[in-house]
Amino acid sequence: MKFSGFGEHAIDFYDGLVVDNSKAFWEDNKDVYLGDVKAPMEALLAELSGEFATDFGSAKVFRPYRDVRFAKDKTPYKTHCGGVIEQGRGGGAYYVEISPAGIRVGGGCFHLEADQIARFRAAIAEDVHGPSFEQMVTKLRRSGWEILGERLKTKPKGYEADHPRIELLKHKSLYAARTWEPGDFLHERECFTRVRKAWRELRPLNEWARDHVGISIRSA
Repeated sequence: MKFSGFGEHAIDFYDGLVVDNSKAFWEDNKDVYLGDVKAPMEALLAELSGEFATDFGSAKVFRPYRDVRFAKDKTPYKTHCGGVIEQGRGGGAYYVEISPAGIRVGGGCFHLEADQIARFRAAIAEDVHGPSFEQMVTKLRRSGWEILGERLKTKPKGYEADHPRIELLKHKSLYAARTWEPGDFLHERECFTRVRKAWRELRPLNEWARDHVGISIRSA
């Protein structure tokens, strides 16, 4: 199935779920989720896999249910649908999400375990791999990407405060993201074109993460 856009009622479905995050609303509108959200997301990932998943893991659509075991917020359903191509969490990822905010794409190291953080910082500190990473991040920021991630307030243990890349070394995770507000493109082939173009811009960052961070030994 070739991706031709998300369904007409995709955003309306999530607007409604934000207001009424209940099993009753979900059951009454499940067909809209399956037809206008999940099926198009699966088609989008399937088509993009031919270019991005050949040497970078596999594609999946995230479950619509929230893990509320340890959460104060007990609402049962996510108010977005996310899809990803990755080998394992942290070692680079091609991400796409639809929500009331529109379409969001991202890539990089969304979450890092302790062994991944150690490799991430060691590579950034090197005089060969560190500057190339810094250049990638700078280029993405100048192109309109948000550079996000969890950061320490002070320098990490084992690194000097005057290290030339100390601000990057403070990161415990680092990823790039951008969002397009809802519009007609979301229901058209243009949505595929935008996501593919964005993921191509993220390729150097993701390949750096794959080569220098990799998956955690905890998930090996």
